[in-house]
Amino acid sequence: MKADQSQENVTELIYDWNEKERRGPLLRKAPRFVDESIRDGLQSASVRDPSIDEKKHLLRLMAQLGIQCVNLGLPGAGKRAQDDVEQLLRCLVEEKLDLVPNCAARTVAADIEPIIDISQRVGVPIEVTTFIGSSPIRGYAEGWELSRLQGFTGKAVSLIVNNNLPASFVTEDTTRSHPKTLDTLFRTAIDEGASRLVLCDTCGHATPDGLRNLLGFTRSVLRAMGVEDRVELDWHGHNDRGLALTLALHAFEWGFDRVHGCGLGIGERVGNTSMDLLLLNLYLLGLLDPETHDLSCLVDYAEAVSKYTNVDIHPAYPLSGRDAFRTATGVHAAAIIKAEKLGDHDLADKVYSAVPARVFGRKQLIEVGHYSGRSNVLYWLRAHGHEATDELVDRVLAAAKKGNRTLSEAEIRAIVDGG
Repeated sequence: MKADQSQENVTELIYDWNEKERRGPLLRKAPRFVDESIRDGLQSASVRDPSIDEKKHLLRLMAQLGIQCVNLGLPGAGKRAQDDVEQLLRCLVEEKLDLVPNCAARTVAADIEPIIDISQRVGVPIEVTTFIGSSPIRGYAEGWELSRLQGFTGKAVSLIVNNNLPASFVTEDTTRSHPKTLDTLFRTAIDEGASRLVLCDTCGHATPDGLRNLLGFTRSVLRAMGVEDRVELDWHGHNDRGLALTLALHAFEWGFDRVHGCGLGIGERVGNTSMDLLLLNLYLLGLLDPETHDLSCLVDYAEAVSKYTNVDIHPAYPLSGRDAFRTATGVHAAAIIKAEKLGDHDLADKVYSAVPARVFGRKQLIEVGHYSGRSNVLYWLRAHGHEATDELVDRVLAAAKKGNRTLSEAEIRAIVDGG
Protein backbone atom coordinates (compact mmCIF):
# COMPACT_ATOMS: atom_id res chain seq x y z
CA MET A 1 0.00 0.00 0.00
CA LYS A 2 1.31 3.46 -0.87
CA ALA A 3 1.81 5.97 1.91
CA ASP A 4 -0.48 8.53 0.25
CA GLN A 5 -3.34 6.06 0.58
CA SER A 6 -3.05 5.94 4.36
CA GLN A 7 -5.51 8.80 4.92
CA GLU A 8 -8.14 7.51 2.51
CA ASN A 9 -11.40 6.23 3.85
CA VAL A 10 -10.72 2.58 4.55
CA THR A 11 -14.08 1.55 3.13
CA GLU A 12 -12.81 2.64 -0.28
CA LEU A 13 -10.07 0.03 0.03
CA ILE A 14 -12.50 -2.85 0.60
CA TYR A 15 -14.45 -4.40 -2.25
CA ASP A 16 -17.64 -5.44 -0.51
CA TRP A 17 -19.23 -8.48 -2.16
CA ASN A 18 -21.90 -8.39 0.55
CA GLU A 19 -23.52 -5.42 -1.18
CA LYS A 20 -23.53 -6.69 -4.78
CA GLU A 21 -26.94 -7.01 -6.46
CA ARG A 22 -28.77 -5.89 -3.34
CA ARG A 23 -32.14 -4.44 -4.27
CA GLY A 24 -33.53 -1.88 -1.89
CA PRO A 25 -32.83 -1.57 1.85
CA LEU A 26 -31.82 -4.68 3.78
CA LEU A 27 -34.44 -3.99 6.48
CA ARG A 28 -37.93 -2.58 6.03
CA LYS A 29 -38.01 -1.09 9.54
CA ALA A 30 -35.69 -0.44 12.46
CA PRO A 31 -34.76 -3.67 14.27
CA ARG A 32 -36.20 -4.33 17.71
CA PHE A 33 -34.92 -6.82 20.25
CA VAL A 34 -36.08 -8.93 23.19
CA ASP A 35 -33.28 -9.85 25.61
CA GLU A 36 -33.83 -13.28 27.17
CA SER A 37 -30.51 -13.48 29.06
CA ILE A 38 -32.06 -13.53 32.55
CA ARG A 39 -34.89 -15.91 31.63
CA ASP A 40 -34.29 -18.34 28.78
CA GLY A 41 -30.54 -17.87 29.12
CA LEU A 42 -30.69 -19.14 32.69
CA GLN A 43 -32.27 -22.40 31.57
CA SER A 44 -28.80 -23.60 30.63
CA ALA A 45 -27.75 -26.48 32.86
CA SER A 46 -24.30 -24.89 33.30
CA VAL A 47 -25.10 -21.34 34.39
CA ARG A 48 -25.25 -19.69 37.78
CA ASP A 49 -28.39 -17.65 38.46
CA PRO A 50 -27.06 -14.08 38.95
CA SER A 51 -27.82 -12.09 42.09
CA ILE A 52 -30.52 -9.43 41.93
CA ASP A 53 -27.89 -6.66 41.83
CA GLU A 54 -26.14 -8.39 38.94
CA LYS A 55 -29.41 -8.68 37.06
CA LYS A 56 -30.05 -4.98 37.62
CA HIS A 57 -26.64 -4.17 36.16
CA LEU A 58 -27.49 -6.23 33.10
CA LEU A 59 -30.73 -4.26 32.71
CA ARG A 60 -28.76 -1.01 32.68
CA LEU A 61 -26.43 -2.37 30.00
CA MET A 62 -29.39 -3.58 27.92
CA ALA A 63 -30.97 -0.13 28.10
CA GLN A 64 -27.70 1.53 27.06
CA LEU A 65 -27.41 -0.86 24.11
CA GLY A 66 -30.84 0.21 22.93
CA ILE A 67 -32.52 -3.15 23.45
CA GLN A 68 -36.25 -2.46 23.59
CA CYS A 69 -37.67 -5.34 25.63
CA VAL A 70 -36.38 -7.61 28.39
CA ASN A 71 -37.80 -10.87 29.70
CA LEU A 72 -37.57 -10.50 33.47
CA GLY A 73 -38.22 -14.15 34.25
CA LEU A 74 -40.80 -16.86 34.75
CA PRO A 75 -42.70 -16.05 37.97
CA GLY A 76 -44.46 -19.40 37.82
CA ALA A 77 -41.15 -21.03 38.79
CA GLY A 78 -41.62 -20.06 42.44
CA LYS A 79 -41.32 -17.34 45.08
CA ARG A 80 -37.70 -16.48 44.36
CA ALA A 81 -38.47 -15.94 40.71
CA GLN A 82 -41.48 -13.78 41.65
CA ASP A 83 -39.42 -11.68 44.06
CA ASP A 84 -36.70 -11.15 41.45
CA VAL A 85 -39.19 -10.12 38.77
CA GLU A 86 -40.84 -7.60 41.10
CA GLN A 87 -37.51 -6.09 42.15
CA LEU A 88 -36.35 -5.87 38.54
CA LEU A 89 -39.61 -4.26 37.48
CA ARG A 90 -39.26 -1.67 40.24
CA CYS A 91 -35.70 -1.05 39.07
CA LEU A 92 -36.97 -0.30 35.55
CA VAL A 93 -39.45 2.20 36.98
CA GLU A 94 -37.18 3.87 39.53
CA GLU A 95 -34.23 4.25 37.16
CA LYS A 96 -36.47 5.10 34.19
CA LEU A 97 -34.83 2.45 32.04
CA ASP A 98 -36.31 2.41 28.55
CA LEU A 99 -37.12 -1.30 28.49
CA VAL A 100 -40.50 -2.96 27.97
CA PRO A 101 -40.94 -5.57 30.75
CA ASN A 102 -41.85 -9.07 29.62
CA CYS A 103 -42.46 -12.31 31.53
CA ALA A 104 -42.82 -15.88 30.36
CA ALA A 105 -45.66 -18.18 31.42
CA ARG A 106 -47.07 -21.53 30.51
CA THR A 107 -50.67 -21.46 29.32
CA VAL A 108 -51.95 -22.07 32.85
CA ALA A 109 -53.41 -19.67 35.39
CA ALA A 110 -50.82 -20.67 38.01
CA ASP A 111 -48.10 -19.10 35.85
CA ILE A 112 -50.06 -16.08 34.62
CA GLU A 113 -51.66 -14.90 37.89
CA PRO A 114 -48.32 -14.08 39.62
CA ILE A 115 -47.44 -11.82 36.67
CA ILE A 116 -50.79 -10.06 36.97
CA ASP A 117 -50.23 -9.60 40.73
CA ILE A 118 -46.73 -8.16 40.25
CA SER A 119 -47.94 -5.80 37.56
CA GLN A 120 -50.75 -4.52 39.76
CA ARG A 121 -48.50 -4.05 42.81
CA VAL A 122 -45.92 -2.07 40.87
CA GLY A 123 -48.47 -0.30 38.68
CA VAL A 124 -46.73 -1.10 35.40
CA PRO A 125 -48.05 -3.35 32.60
CA ILE A 126 -46.02 -6.47 31.85
CA GLU A 127 -46.12 -8.10 28.45
CA VAL A 128 -47.07 -11.73 29.12
CA THR A 129 -45.53 -14.27 26.77
CA THR A 130 -47.51 -17.46 27.22
CA PHE A 131 -46.23 -20.63 25.59
CA ILE A 132 -47.47 -24.10 24.75
CA GLY A 133 -45.87 -27.04 22.94
CA SER A 134 -47.33 -27.41 19.46
CA SER A 135 -45.27 -29.97 17.51
CA PRO A 136 -46.65 -33.45 16.80
CA ILE A 137 -43.63 -35.12 18.38
CA ARG A 138 -44.20 -33.19 21.61
CA GLY A 139 -47.93 -33.92 21.50
CA TYR A 140 -47.26 -37.62 21.04
CA ALA A 141 -44.80 -37.74 23.93
CA GLU A 142 -47.15 -35.81 26.24
CA GLY A 143 -50.39 -37.44 25.08
CA TRP A 144 -51.88 -34.08 24.06
CA GLU A 145 -54.79 -33.63 21.67
CA LEU A 146 -55.26 -30.45 19.62
CA SER A 147 -58.53 -29.70 21.40
CA ARG A 148 -56.66 -29.67 24.70
CA LEU A 149 -54.01 -27.28 23.34
CA GLN A 150 -56.71 -25.03 21.94
CA GLY A 151 -58.53 -24.94 25.27
CA PHE A 152 -55.39 -24.02 27.23
CA THR A 153 -54.50 -21.36 24.67
CA GLY A 154 -57.90 -19.68 24.73
CA LYS A 155 -58.15 -19.59 28.53
CA ALA A 156 -54.59 -18.32 28.99
CA VAL A 157 -54.80 -15.48 26.48
CA SER A 158 -58.26 -14.52 27.74
CA LEU A 159 -56.95 -14.30 31.32
CA ILE A 160 -54.10 -12.02 30.24
CA VAL A 161 -56.24 -9.73 28.10
CA ASN A 162 -59.05 -9.50 30.66
CA ASN A 163 -56.49 -8.14 33.10
CA ASN A 164 -55.45 -5.44 30.64
CA LEU A 165 -52.00 -6.83 29.91
CA PRO A 166 -50.53 -7.30 26.41
CA ALA A 167 -50.58 -10.94 25.38
CA SER A 168 -47.91 -12.60 23.25
CA PHE A 169 -48.58 -16.18 22.21
CA VAL A 170 -45.72 -18.63 21.71
CA THR A 171 -46.01 -21.96 19.95
CA GLU A 172 -43.07 -23.96 21.26
CA ASP A 173 -41.29 -25.90 18.53
CA THR A 174 -43.12 -23.92 15.85
CA THR A 175 -40.52 -24.92 13.26
CA ARG A 176 -41.57 -28.58 13.56
CA SER A 177 -45.31 -28.02 13.97
CA HIS A 178 -48.04 -28.99 11.51
CA PRO A 179 -49.78 -26.08 9.72
CA LYS A 180 -53.23 -27.32 10.78
CA THR A 181 -52.20 -27.14 14.42
CA LEU A 182 -50.60 -23.72 14.01
CA ASP A 183 -53.62 -22.37 12.14
CA THR A 184 -55.94 -23.49 14.94
CA LEU A 185 -53.79 -22.16 17.78
CA PHE A 186 -52.92 -18.86 16.05
CA ARG A 187 -56.59 -18.15 15.34
CA THR A 188 -57.61 -19.07 18.88
CA ALA A 189 -54.99 -16.80 20.46
CA ILE A 190 -55.79 -13.89 18.16
CA ASP A 191 -59.54 -14.26 18.64
CA GLU A 192 -58.96 -13.98 22.39
CA GLY A 193 -56.92 -10.79 21.96
CA ALA A 194 -53.28 -11.78 21.48
CA SER A 195 -51.39 -8.91 19.86
CA ARG A 196 -48.23 -10.85 19.04
CA LEU A 197 -47.22 -14.30 17.82
CA VAL A 198 -43.78 -15.64 18.68
CA LEU A 199 -42.50 -18.21 16.20
CA CYS A 200 -40.12 -20.39 18.12
CA ASP A 201 -37.28 -22.62 16.94
CA THR A 202 -37.18 -24.39 20.30
CA CYS A 203 -34.98 -27.28 19.15
CA GLY A 204 -32.80 -25.33 16.72
CA HIS A 205 -34.27 -27.24 13.77
CA ALA A 206 -34.84 -24.48 11.23
CA THR A 207 -32.84 -23.60 8.13
CA PRO A 208 -33.32 -20.35 6.18
CA ASP A 209 -35.75 -22.15 3.86
CA GLY A 210 -37.76 -23.37 6.83
CA LEU A 211 -37.90 -19.90 8.36
CA ARG A 212 -39.06 -18.34 5.09
CA ASN A 213 -41.75 -21.02 4.58
CA LEU A 214 -43.02 -20.68 8.15
CA LEU A 215 -43.14 -16.90 7.91
CA GLY A 216 -45.08 -17.06 4.64
CA PHE A 217 -47.60 -19.46 6.14
CA THR A 218 -48.07 -17.32 9.27
CA ARG A 219 -48.61 -14.19 7.23
CA SER A 220 -51.23 -15.98 5.16
CA VAL A 221 -53.15 -16.78 8.38
CA LEU A 222 -52.94 -13.16 9.52
CA ARG A 223 -54.10 -11.91 6.12
CA ALA A 224 -57.01 -14.33 6.08
CA MET A 225 -58.07 -13.05 9.51
CA GLY A 226 -57.58 -9.42 8.47
CA VAL A 227 -55.21 -8.73 11.37
CA GLU A 228 -51.84 -8.38 9.62
CA ASP A 229 -51.69 -4.71 10.70
CA ARG A 230 -52.62 -5.48 14.33
CA VAL A 231 -50.66 -8.63 15.20
CA GLU A 232 -46.87 -8.42 15.26
CA LEU A 233 -44.41 -11.29 14.80
CA ASP A 234 -41.36 -12.24 16.88
CA TRP A 235 -38.63 -14.76 16.09
CA HIS A 236 -37.07 -16.82 18.90
CA GLY A 237 -34.21 -19.05 17.77
CA HIS A 238 -31.94 -21.70 19.27
CA ASN A 239 -28.53 -22.74 18.02
CA ASP A 240 -28.53 -26.54 17.79
CA ARG A 241 -27.46 -26.44 14.11
CA GLY A 242 -25.27 -23.40 14.59
CA LEU A 243 -27.66 -21.30 12.48
CA ALA A 244 -29.24 -19.09 15.16
CA LEU A 245 -27.40 -15.88 14.24
CA THR A 246 -27.93 -16.38 10.51
CA LEU A 247 -31.64 -17.02 11.02
CA ALA A 248 -31.98 -13.97 13.27
CA LEU A 249 -30.51 -11.75 10.55
CA HIS A 250 -32.84 -13.31 7.98
CA ALA A 251 -35.77 -12.79 10.35
CA PHE A 252 -35.11 -9.06 10.42
CA GLU A 253 -34.51 -8.92 6.66
CA TRP A 254 -37.78 -10.75 5.93
CA GLY A 255 -39.87 -8.50 8.15
CA PHE A 256 -40.18 -9.89 11.68
CA ASP A 257 -40.96 -7.12 14.14
CA ARG A 258 -38.66 -8.35 16.93
CA VAL A 259 -35.94 -10.93 17.40
CA HIS A 260 -35.02 -12.58 20.71
CA GLY A 261 -31.51 -13.35 21.97
CA CYS A 262 -29.26 -13.83 24.98
CA GLY A 263 -25.87 -12.44 25.87
CA LEU A 264 -23.15 -14.81 24.60
CA GLY A 265 -25.95 -17.00 23.22
CA ILE A 266 -26.40 -18.73 26.59
CA GLY A 267 -29.39 -20.98 27.11
CA GLU A 268 -30.61 -24.54 27.21
CA ARG A 269 -28.49 -27.15 25.40
CA VAL A 270 -26.27 -25.17 22.98
CA GLY A 271 -28.09 -21.92 23.64
CA ASN A 272 -30.04 -19.13 21.96
CA THR A 273 -29.23 -16.51 19.36
CA SER A 274 -26.31 -14.43 20.60
CA MET A 275 -27.62 -10.93 21.31
CA ASP A 276 -24.16 -9.36 21.30
CA LEU A 277 -23.25 -10.88 17.93
CA LEU A 278 -26.63 -9.90 16.50
CA LEU A 279 -26.04 -6.29 17.54
CA LEU A 280 -22.48 -6.43 16.22
CA ASN A 281 -23.56 -7.65 12.80
CA LEU A 282 -26.37 -5.12 12.46
CA TYR A 283 -23.87 -2.39 13.36
CA LEU A 284 -21.44 -3.63 10.72
CA LEU A 285 -24.28 -3.59 8.19
CA GLY A 286 -25.00 0.03 9.10
CA LEU A 287 -28.47 -0.84 10.38
CA LEU A 288 -28.33 0.50 13.95
CA ASP A 289 -29.02 4.15 14.70
CA PRO A 290 -26.15 5.38 16.92
CA GLU A 291 -28.57 7.79 18.60
CA THR A 292 -30.56 4.79 19.80
CA HIS A 293 -27.92 2.10 20.23
CA ASP A 294 -24.78 2.89 22.22
CA LEU A 295 -22.54 -0.09 21.49
CA SER A 296 -19.57 1.26 23.44
CA CYS A 297 -20.65 -1.08 26.27
CA LEU A 298 -21.18 -4.17 24.06
CA VAL A 299 -18.01 -5.89 25.32
CA ASP A 300 -18.91 -4.90 28.90
CA TYR A 301 -22.32 -6.53 28.38
CA ALA A 302 -20.80 -9.79 27.12
CA GLU A 303 -18.23 -9.85 29.92
CA ALA A 304 -20.91 -9.13 32.53
CA VAL A 305 -23.06 -12.01 31.27
CA SER A 306 -19.98 -14.23 31.42
CA LYS A 307 -19.04 -13.16 34.94
CA TYR A 308 -22.53 -13.26 36.40
CA THR A 309 -23.47 -16.66 34.96
CA ASN A 310 -20.04 -18.34 35.24
CA VAL A 311 -19.95 -19.00 31.48
CA ASP A 312 -16.45 -18.56 30.09
CA ILE A 313 -16.00 -16.64 26.86
CA HIS A 314 -14.22 -18.86 24.33
CA PRO A 315 -10.86 -17.35 23.29
CA ALA A 316 -11.99 -17.29 19.63
CA TYR A 317 -15.44 -15.80 20.34
CA PRO A 318 -16.05 -12.80 18.07
CA LEU A 319 -15.41 -9.34 19.52
CA SER A 320 -15.23 -10.32 23.21
CA GLY A 321 -12.92 -13.34 23.01
CA ARG A 322 -9.31 -13.07 24.17
CA ASP A 323 -8.02 -13.90 20.69
CA ALA A 324 -10.51 -11.79 18.70
CA PHE A 325 -7.84 -9.21 17.82
CA ARG A 326 -4.71 -11.14 18.71
CA THR A 327 -2.25 -12.64 16.24
CA ALA A 328 1.18 -14.29 16.36
CA THR A 329 1.30 -15.06 12.61
CA GLY A 330 4.12 -13.20 10.89
CA VAL A 331 2.38 -12.17 7.67
CA HIS A 332 -0.73 -10.94 9.49
CA ALA A 333 1.25 -9.07 12.11
CA ALA A 334 3.40 -7.43 9.43
CA ALA A 335 0.33 -6.00 7.68
CA ILE A 336 -1.07 -4.59 10.94
CA ILE A 337 2.31 -3.11 11.91
CA LYS A 338 2.73 -1.43 8.52
CA ALA A 339 -0.74 0.04 8.79
CA GLU A 340 0.02 1.42 12.25
CA LYS A 341 3.25 2.95 10.97
CA LEU A 342 1.13 4.93 8.49
CA GLY A 343 -0.63 6.40 11.52
CA ASP A 344 -3.98 5.04 10.35
CA HIS A 345 -5.66 3.16 13.20
CA ASP A 346 -8.77 2.46 11.14
CA LEU A 347 -6.61 0.80 8.52
CA ALA A 348 -4.75 -1.20 11.16
CA ASP A 349 -8.07 -2.36 12.58
CA LYS A 350 -9.44 -3.59 9.26
CA VAL A 351 -6.45 -4.86 7.30
CA TYR A 352 -6.83 -8.30 8.93
CA SER A 353 -10.22 -8.04 10.66
CA ALA A 354 -13.83 -7.39 9.64
CA VAL A 355 -14.54 -5.90 13.07
CA PRO A 356 -13.10 -2.50 14.08
CA ALA A 357 -11.57 -3.21 17.48
CA ARG A 358 -11.23 0.40 18.61
CA VAL A 359 -14.93 1.13 18.11
CA PHE A 360 -15.63 -1.33 20.93
CA GLY A 361 -12.74 -0.39 23.22
CA ARG A 362 -10.40 -3.14 22.11
CA LYS A 363 -7.12 -3.09 20.16
CA GLN A 364 -4.95 -5.20 17.92
CA LEU A 365 -2.45 -7.36 19.82
CA ILE A 366 0.76 -8.67 18.24
CA GLU A 367 2.20 -11.74 19.98
CA VAL A 368 5.22 -13.97 19.34
CA GLY A 369 4.95 -17.67 18.47
CA HIS A 370 6.27 -20.39 16.19
CA TYR A 371 4.57 -18.80 13.14
CA SER A 372 6.00 -15.36 13.90
CA GLY A 373 8.58 -13.31 12.04
CA ARG A 374 11.06 -10.65 13.14
CA SER A 375 8.41 -7.94 12.83
CA ASN A 376 6.39 -9.60 15.61
CA VAL A 377 9.36 -9.57 17.95
CA LEU A 378 10.37 -6.01 17.08
CA TYR A 379 6.82 -4.80 17.66
CA TRP A 380 6.42 -6.69 20.94
CA LEU A 381 9.71 -5.48 22.40
CA ARG A 382 9.09 -1.85 21.49
CA ALA A 383 5.50 -1.96 22.70
CA HIS A 384 6.72 -3.23 26.06
CA GLY A 385 9.49 -0.63 26.40
CA HIS A 386 12.53 -2.73 25.48
CA GLU A 387 15.37 -1.86 23.12
CA ALA A 388 15.02 -4.19 20.13
CA THR A 389 18.65 -5.05 19.44
CA ASP A 390 19.42 -7.59 16.73
CA GLU A 391 20.84 -9.97 19.30
CA LEU A 392 17.73 -9.80 21.51
CA VAL A 393 15.36 -10.15 18.56
CA ASP A 394 17.27 -13.24 17.41
CA ARG A 395 17.11 -14.83 20.86
CA VAL A 396 13.37 -14.27 21.28
CA LEU A 397 12.60 -15.46 17.75
CA ALA A 398 14.77 -18.57 18.19
CA ALA A 399 12.91 -19.47 21.39
CA ALA A 400 9.59 -19.00 19.65
CA LYS A 401 10.57 -21.19 16.68
CA LYS A 402 11.53 -24.01 19.02
CA GLY A 403 8.14 -23.98 20.72
CA ASN A 404 4.68 -25.16 19.73
CA ARG A 405 2.59 -22.25 21.02
CA THR A 406 2.54 -18.52 21.55
CA LEU A 407 5.07 -17.31 24.11
CA SER A 408 3.65 -15.76 27.26
CA GLU A 409 4.67 -12.32 28.42
CA ALA A 410 6.58 -13.88 31.31
CA GLU A 411 8.54 -16.15 28.95
CA ILE A 412 9.59 -13.25 26.73
CA ARG A 413 10.54 -11.12 29.73
CA ALA A 414 12.71 -13.97 31.02
CA ILE A 415 14.58 -13.99 27.68
CA VAL A 416 14.91 -10.19 27.82
CA ASP A 417 16.32 -10.46 31.35
CA GLY A 418 18.83 -13.06 30.15
CA GLY A 419 17.08 -16.08 31.57
